[in-house]
Amino acid sequence: MTPGELGEVLGLPPIPRGTWAEEALYVSPAALRRGEDPAEMAGRLRALPGITAVRVRPGGFLEIAVAVPGELVTEIGPAVPAGTGGSPVPGSPWKDLPRTWANPGFVVRYAHARAVAVQRWAAELGVGGDFRPELLEDRRDRAVLRLLAEVHGRRVSRDPGWAAYAEGLALAYHDAFEGAAALPSGDEEPSELHAARVRLARAVRDVLAEALAALGETAPERL
Repeated sequence: MTPGELGEVLGLPPIPRGTWAEEALYVSPAALRRGEDPAEMAGRLRALPGITAVRVRPGGFLEIAVAVPGELVTEIGPAVPAGTGGSPVPGSPWKDLPRTWANPGFVVRYAHARAVAVQRWAAELGVGGDFRPELLEDRRDRAVLRLLAEVHGRRVSRDPGWAAYAEGLALAYHDAFEGAAALPSGDEEPSELHAARVRLARAVRDVLAEALAALGETAPERL
């Protein structure tokens, strides 16, 4: 169950909550917005494939747990070009220099360049095969997924906060890049886990490119 699929059922984008380290959770005010009994809506949601639990929180909000959070990357594609629809594009909040970890702009641009490089290196190393989203279970993979789950809501928000969001996603991706390898090393054979992480990196690449475009920047492929 992806955020887009869940949003179609609920009538509005679900809101990711928590760290997702143990359970991939969304909350939704859909029952309240639609004037429905939250318990009845929760019962219908529990019957849907890909949902492991639905709890009614105080106030009528629904807390929804999905079985395979990694499925959400299948909904993420290339960035929408900046300025689409006539929306103004602000100037970048970041400077080019210094190119160090102290500069959040560098952190974001470098994360995009790393995600691009993973696609190139994966092709050279023969990483491929079917995407198995259930393999993205490492805490670092889940941290990236948790942030990617926000993109649907931010796209429809009047104040999407792209800069802060891109910084958080970039930091999570650097952690995953360094601690949850997407590429085989040495004599290691390419695996389905590598392929899943390459697909995750592609989603990061696309979302960071979208955020950078919204901030008036062209996402760099190399630094």
